[in-house]
Amino acid sequence: MSEANYRWDAGDYARHSSAQAKWARELLEKLDLGGGEAVLDVGCGDGKVTAALAARVPRGSVLGIDSSPDMVAAARRKFPQEQHPNLSFVVMNALELEFEERFDLVFSNATLHWVRDQARVLEGVRRALKPSGRLLFQMGGRGNAGEILEVLEQLGRRPPWAAYLRDFPCPFGFYGPEEYGAWLEAAGLEARRLELLAKEMRQRGRAGLAGWIRTTWLPYTERLPAGMREAFISEVVERYLASHPMGPGGLVRVRMVRLEVEAVRR
Repeated sequence: MSEANYRWDAGDYARHSSAQAKWARELLEKLDLGGGEAVLDVGCGDGKVTAALAARVPRGSVLGIDSSPDMVAAARRKFPQEQHPNLSFVVMNALELEFEERFDLVFSNATLHWVRDQARVLEGVRRALKPSGRLLFQMGGRGNAGEILEVLEQLGRRPPWAAYLRDFPCPFGFYGPEEYGAWLEAAGLEARRLELLAKEMRQRGRAGLAGWIRTTWLPYTERLPAGMREAFISEVVERYLASHPMGPGGLVRVRMVRLEVEAVRR
């Protein structure tokens, strides 16, 4: 879910997003659901997490939205509505939510750091929630993937990459509780919990790290000509591994930080 129209490859993303899926499962365990709620999943991706939500509300319904038509198409193929009658997917941007007091819960995992205008998102979320409805979000937080970002910034100052990346600011919104709490307050949402959580992403070898960079760092790679992208990804991998060698079993570790947000509509 991004303000830009990046070319997501749903299959490639699924192969290299095991950490996001793991964190989503952990996040789902924090939900206290009665089974009959109406739920909105913002940034549904390929639908795996949305389907897990739907299984928890058998008497309710879940709508997954994503700004990527390819992701939504993949979700619909994988979870057809005739087999999952309480589950549906539509193409929609988080900045343009079109609902009025429809949902008991708005959920989002690994998505909202793609959106810079959080205030606008939260205004739409408040409108979408029923009175006393709640939200549970997890996204990249302040300090997330800092060592990878450092490598990207270094390369962006060197040829041949500087011609495309020099002075390119980090496109992600990695925020802390103080900033997010102010946005919640302004939107008419009452914060219940705002927390930065240290996480670790693990990828298998050079190929795993390269796959993650290729599928999730699109704001950088898509600024490059198509013929240069794989060489850039390879250089990011080699520079990162030079200071963060692979561990036992060929695992590559990347330090991550997640911002977790719980709030209710007043």
